[in-house]
Amino acid sequence: MIITDTHTHLYSEAFDQDRVAMMQRTLEAGVSRLFIPAIDSTYTASMLQLEKDYPKNVFLMMGLHPTHVKENYKEELAHVTQMLNQHKFYAVGEIGIDLYWDKTTLGIQQDAFRQQIKLAKQHQLPIVIHCREAFDAIFEILEEEKAHDLYGIFHCFTGNLEQAHQAISYNMKLGIGGVATFKNGKIDQFLNQIELKHIVLETDSPYLAPKPYRGKRNESSYIIKVVEKLSEIYQVSEQKIAEITTENSKAIFGI
Repeated sequence: MIITDTHTHLYSEAFDQDRVAMMQRTLEAGVSRLFIPAIDSTYTASMLQLEKDYPKNVFLMMGLHPTHVKENYKEELAHVTQMLNQHKFYAVGEIGIDLYWDKTTLGIQQDAFRQQIKLAKQHQLPIVIHCREAFDAIFEILEEEKAHDLYGIFHCFTGNLEQAHQAISYNMKLGIGGVATFKNGKIDQFLNQIELKHIVLETDSPYLAPKPYRGKRNESSYIIKVVEKLSEIYQVSEQKIAEITTENSKAIFGI
């Protein structure tokens, strides 16, 4: 059974003490395709090292995370542009808008999001969207930029059924992770109304660990708990969940 984690921060400091053991657990669990989102330029070297250490399993994205869009964001975007020009990446991400932590940066977040969508189109890459308390702002920009060459993943999707259909209408898959296992996560209540062809799996590790690990450090091997939950929701085998979501990830990332 090949399982794909479409969103995992394996370079996080949370793994500095046991990264090799964590990766061994992940690969032994059958999680053999790991897609790594960028945050900002300070993590680029760590990401490239991960790719070097696990060339058959680790696939990198490049982008500027919305919570890291600060006064120097134009310099950061220049770094993103430079890296996309000189190295192979599989998506532009994670990018988007986050109004949970800081609403005062909305204007520059919107600018950074638009510019990175244009970079994705230029490089014929998918985008991976971070959206927190910002569905309307995200959808507004996706409506402006929608095109046959705009596609990707709505990472950590936590919206309602209507928002799910709207995201899908913009050629986005829904990234489903640990939140689907939470009692108050809500998405488990309507997910079976979304066809599996629109779903990819993720952990967002070290964040958002699924039950029974909720509140602890997440890791990619725990994606098995998400597979189990989706098997229950869709009433199909865990093998089928792994197979379909991996094929969906291949359609997005091209590998």
